[in-house]
This record gives sequence, structure tokens and C-alpha cells, in this order.
Amino acid sequence: MRVAGLISGTSVDGIDVAVVDIDDGIRVVRSTTVPYPPEVRAAILSVSNAATHTSTIARLNFLLGELFAEALENAGVPLETIDLIGSHGQTIFHEGEAVEFLGRKIASTLQIGEAAVIAERTGIETIADFRPSDMAAGGKGAPLVPFLDYQLFRHPELARIALNIGGIANITVIPVNAKPDEVIAFDTGPGNMVMDAIAPPFDRDGERARAGQVNTALLNRLLADPYYHRDPPKSCGREQYGSEFVRETGLDIATATELTARTIALAIERYPNTREVVVSGGGAHNRYLMERLSALTAARVTTTAEFGIGVDTKEAILFALLAYQTFQGRAGSLPSATGARKPVILGKISRGTSPNPGA
Repeated sequence: MRVAGLISGTSVDGIDVAVVDIDDGIRVVRSTTVPYPPEVRAAILSVSNAATHTSTIARLNFLLGELFAEALENAGVPLETIDLIGSHGQTIFHEGEAVEFLGRKIASTLQIGEAAVIAERTGIETIADFRPSDMAAGGKGAPLVPFLDYQLFRHPELARIALNIGGIANITVIPVNAKPDEVIAFDTGPGNMVMDAIAPPFDRDGERARAGQVNTALLNRLLADPYYHRDPPKSCGREQYGSEFVRETGLDIATATELTARTIALAIERYPNTREVVVSGGGAHNRYLMERLSALTAARVTTTAEFGIGVDTKEAILFALLAYQTFQGRAGSLPSATGARKPVILGKISRGTSPNPGA
């Protein structure tokens, strides 16, 4: 089956598209990234964990549906050859830990990018909104990528960690010859989000961070945050590391980069048997950050490119795979990663008008 995966991550830099053929394995047919127009990115950031108006969210939801459909239409793969779409959409709020709300303990998440629009524009059945099903079953709704990491990087003799550095950084711990329930995964803390806020749109190759000086006192104070020392499962997002965090801490780019590197390293240190760390996400492009990770960890640090997967492609592949699982009526979550009571079938279906859906 040929499936397209679509996602825009917490860095809010654009729409990642991956078209894959799934049968006995996963073969990438095409991948690309379509940057957001600056005004669209600004609008998304303005509603992400921020005071806003419901009309703005509703309009953005439908606008992003149009943009996601256009991104796939322009990806260079004929739509008539695609059987199914999996769209993560754009997260504007994620609170995996339940909080007191109107007399109840509530965990919640919200992704926008209307799937009905994508299905109608492309004519292809579209599965979206993957996180709520896991949360309804008591999970954090994140991370979901371990389901793919397990299939890609499980090894009979090597213990590996798959590290994704998007806006938030997360790891998937895959022991030697692991079974699914032995996989551990969680968000380590900030990825690119804080760095990008300080040095927009990003610190190319980490040049500014390399030239700067780390504020050791501030760094040590931030590293004392209990989150970094809490046992998984756990997840975080813009709610913890958005503009308010940057403003209140007064971070500079050198210290922010070191915070990302050190918090990732702290997470990896929990698993001393790890021999390889396989990196994906926008942070893999940051040469200085990659150097710091190599210096801070005993394991060999490499990227998904070594395995034939572009560093910006993995999460789009994930949502193609999760859509495929849902289409087949199979669970697409790992409770050992999200903390859910059981594996669940993820997502909600918007029917397309293709004459042969799932052919």
C-alpha cells in the first residue's frame, strides 16, 4: 500500500511530507518539506499555548488543511497512486499530565489541520488526530515515534537510542533484541524550540552558540528542574518551553544550546548499555549541538541518514505507518512509551472520494 505521511512539528517551520510503500517493509518513495509562509508561522505561534480567539483557531484549522493538501499535491507523486494519508497536523497545545480543571483531572491535546479538507482536496482517505486515543486510554499521547523506531532500529546485538531533536527532543530506548513492551521512550526537554526563539529562525550550524559563553550558574539552576530527573513516561511541549520560558529565564543562545545538549545527555545516561544514538529532526543539522552530544555521551552518535532515512523525514514516515495500522484495524501505540493502559488503534477517519481507496 502507498501511504503519505504529513506533519508539522513543534518547531513550526513547515510541512514535512513522506510518501512510502508499506508491505513487508517500509520504502520511502518521496520526501520533501514545504516551509510555512512567515505570516502563517506567526499565526500558528500566536495560538500555541496562548490567549487567542476561537475564530482564529477555527480559521487556521481549515487553512492548514488546505496547505497540507497542497504540500502533498506538489510533492511530485501522482495523487492517483496514493491509497491513504496519515496527517498529524500541527500541535497548538499538548498537556500530557492531567491537571485540575473544573473539578476533574484532565489531560488534553489539540492538533489542527482539518483532515476533512485534506481528504476532499486530494480525494484520498485521510486518518488524523492520532494522540487523543492514547490519552483516553490513560497515556500521555506522546511520544508516538517509538512505534516506528522499534521497527527501524531494533538490533539483535546492539542497544540503541533513537533521538529526535525537533522543537522538543525525545528518545526511544531500544534494548538488545527488545520486545515491544521493553521499549522506553519520553521527551527529554527542549530541542530546537528555545534555541530558535533566541536566534530566529535558527542558529545555522550552531555558529552563534559556539562563539558564545555558557552561563554556568543559570544552566545549573535550570538543570535542577525535577522534570529532567523524573522517571518516564513523561512528555512536554511549548507549554513548558515557549516564549514565557525564554523571557523568564533570560537565556542566551550558548546556554540554551548547552541546556538542550545536557538534558538529552542526562536522559541517555540512564541507559549505560547504549552503544549507538541515532539522531533525526532539525537538530541533526546543528553541527555544534551534534558535537556537544558526542562529547557528552559514551555511545557513538550518528544520524538516520546512515540508515537511508533523511533526518527531516522520520516523523512523516511515522504518521504514514500509523495510518496504515489504523486502516488495517491494528493498534499503533506502545504503552511502555506513552503510559497507556493498553495498545490502542489511533486516529479518526475522513473518507476520500478516490474510486479505489486502499487498493
